[in-house]
Amino acid sequence: MPAPMNQLSAADAERYLIRLGLPVQGPPSVAGLRALHAAHVERVPYETLEIHLGRPTTVDPLESAARVLRGRGGYCFHLNGAFSALLRRLGYDVTWHRGGVHGSPSEPAPGAVATHLVLTVVCEGSRWLVDVGLGDGPLEPLPLRTGSHRQGDMAYRLGPSAVVPGGWRFDHDPSGTFHGMDFAPAPAGPADFVDQHRHLSTSPESGFVRTLSVLRRDARGVDELTGCVLGRTTGAASSKRELTAPGEWFAVLEGVFGLDLGDTTRHQREALWTRVRASHEQWQAVRQSA
Repeated sequence: MPAPMNQLSAADAERYLIRLGLPVQGPPSVAGLRALHAAHVERVPYETLEIHLGRPTTVDPLESAARVLRGRGGYCFHLNGAFSALLRRLGYDVTWHRGGVHGSPSEPAPGAVATHLVLTVVCEGSRWLVDVGLGDGPLEPLPLRTGSHRQGDMAYRLGPSAVVPGGWRFDHDPSGTFHGMDFAPAPAGPADFVDQHRHLSTSPESGFVRTLSVLRRDARGVDELTGCVLGRTTGAASSKRELTAPGEWFAVLEGVFGLDLGDTTRHQREALWTRVRASHEQWQAVRQSA
């Protein structure tokens, strides 16, 4: 069994709920879990800014929670890690699992290779898939049972994994940014994700390193910033526009995604914009020459 994790303090849990725009919570309940999950994906974006700021992070859930309290987000290890710390503090029965995101149907599913952290929660006699770290994933938790599940315009499916013995498979809506995700049944802990986190956040081969991404979903749709391209998807409708000025780009981070970059210096923000813009222009050049 993974080693037990340190607990979020009562004061930090209260601040976390304020960040989510939620009142003090009562005893664990399915209704409470749904409210917490929806508020988290709406208010705490999936983002890879720390990689492009050159500031290393860890998979420690309390470190991740501290960053959320500063007005930031993260990717799956950070978001689900921080959320698990909050849920545990509120009395929920939470388990970590090794997962792996299946990006495209044209590629084989990677299996539970620990490139993704998955949570399950037992509440009111039922087990739930809880995942606030998928970017444009479900707005609310899904009951962990085989079948189709609809949330607004998005349709998902859960069933046995074909690549992870005894594991589960999540199939995303066809309009989503990835194809699906598999996860293992065995409990996991932070140590299980250290190597993949290092690779994803530092390797030149990592998509996280090559391209900055920020996603935030709500009940109506998904906002996505990829490099310098801002998009909004609502049902079957979508729009995209290029951000060409640093002031506009940073205003989007704050206004659309609710991110607070108050812990960065002017020099760090200038270097961040230079890096992101250079990557965007390189992408444009490759696209035009194709």
